Amino acid sequence: LWRKWIKECICTATASVLVNESPTDEFPLERGLRQGDPLSPFLFLLAAEGLHVLMEAMVDRNLFTGYSIGRTAPVSV
Repeated sequence: LWRKWIKECICTATASVLVNESPTDEFPLERGLRQGDPLSPFLFLLAAEGLHVLMEAMVDRNLFTGYSIGRTAPVSV
């Protein structure tokens, strides 16, 4: 239900532009979100949380232990 609601918010978005100070007919947005869309921070948090869970699982299984930057010690996670 949650995914369906988000998909509807994104897929049903339309826009129009001003040409010679007159708005064009509305057209569907093909990609991404509109600038300033209030849904954007929530989608970012969902993606970041998913990445966090995956990284935590990799660390717990010792599949990811850190990496070196230059000659310094490994970066711990």
